[in-house]
Amino acid sequence: MLHIQQIQLVQFKNYSSATFPFTARVIGICGANGIGKTNLLDAIYYLCFTKSYFNSSDQMNVQQGVQGMRIAANLTVNEQPTSITAIIRETGKKEMICNGEIYKKLSTHIGKFPAVMIAPDDIAIINETSDIRRKWLDTLISQINNTYLLQLIQYNKLLQQRNSLLKHAAERGVLNNDVLEILDHQIAPLADAIYSTRKQLLQRLIPAIGEQYRHIAGAPAEPITLSYESHLHTQNMSSLLQQNKQRDTYMQRTGSGIHKDDIGIHMHGQLFKQMASQGQKKSMLFAIKLAEYNLLQQQKGFPPLLLLDDVFEKLDANRMQQLLHTVCIEHQGQVFITDTHSERLLQHLQSIGITPQIISLS
Repeated sequence: MLHIQQIQLVQFKNYSSATFPFTARVIGICGANGIGKTNLLDAIYYLCFTKSYFNSSDQMNVQQGVQGMRIAANLTVNEQPTSITAIIRETGKKEMICNGEIYKKLSTHIGKFPAVMIAPDDIAIINETSDIRRKWLDTLISQINNTYLLQLIQYNKLLQQRNSLLKHAAERGVLNNDVLEILDHQIAPLADAIYSTRKQLLQRLIPAIGEQYRHIAGAPAEPITLSYESHLHTQNMSSLLQQNKQRDTYMQRTGSGIHKDDIGIHMHGQLFKQMASQGQKKSMLFAIKLAEYNLLQQQKGFPPLLLLDDVFEKLDANRMQQLLHTVCIEHQGQVFITDTHSERLLQHLQSIGITPQIISLS
C-alpha cells in the first residue's frame, strides 16, 4: 500500500509555510475557490512526478516574490517508511531526494510512487488534439516502464534535432544528408520500440476503458469503439522516414512517426468528441482514468494515489455517488478529494460507509 502521512510545503505556490498531516485513507480538502485546494493536490503530484500537473515551468510553482521552494512528505510503501523531498534552489536548480539520497537523474524517480490525477481541464483528453492523449498515455506507461521513459526522452531529443536540421536546410537551401542519415538511424529503433510498448499496453487498456465506460454510463450504453492509431501499423519507422524524406524536407518537419500516434474514440462510427453529450464525455474521461488506475494497481501490486480535483461540481448526485463508491470502496488506495462544500462531501462519503479526514482551508 502507498499512503502519505504528512506533507510540508514551503514557498510552494500560495503556501508560505504549511504542514498537513493525513490521518485517513480518504481525505477531503475543502474551502472556497482560490484558497489553495488544487495547489495542495499538485504538491502531492509533484512529489510523484518531479513536476507540476498544471505548470510546465518550475518557476511558476515558486511563491510569487520569493526564490526557491520545498515540498517534503513522509509516507509508507508496503509499510516501509519513506521520505521524499523536492527542492528548487534559489539558483533555479531542482533536486529530488528519496530517503536522503539525491537522484542523479529525475527520470529514475518516475513510477516509484504511482498516482492518478483527475481534474476539470482533463476533458481536453476527449476534446482536444492527439498530443494531449499521447501525453496522458506516455505518463501512464512511464510509471510502469522506466526503459520506455528513457526511450521517449531520447526519441524526442533526436526528433527535435531532425526538425531543426530540416528547418535550417530550408533556410540555407541545402540539406546535410549525412547528418540526416545518422539521425534517422538513431531515431528508427527507438520509434519501433516505443510503438511496440504502446501497442502491447493498449491491447489491455482499450478493452478496459470500454468496460469502465459501459459501467459508468449504465445500460444500455452507446456503441463506443476505441482504437490505437499509428503510422507504424503498416511499416517500420525507417521505411517511413525514407518514404517521406522529400515531403519532410519541404514541410521542414518530420510528418510521420510515433509522435503522431493517437487513441481514436468513435460513437456510431463518428468522432466521439463531435457526437457525445457533456455527460457522455465526462463518463468517458472517468472511464479512461479508472482504467489507468486499475492498470497501475495490477502492475505495481498496490493502488496508486488518487487525486480528485473539483470533479463533483458538475456531477449529479447519482453519478457522484457511483464515482465515490468506485474509488473509495472498490479500491483501497489513498484518495484525496477537493470540494468547495465540506458538508456535501462528508454526507456523500458517510452514506457509503467512509469516515474521511476533512481538511478545511481558509
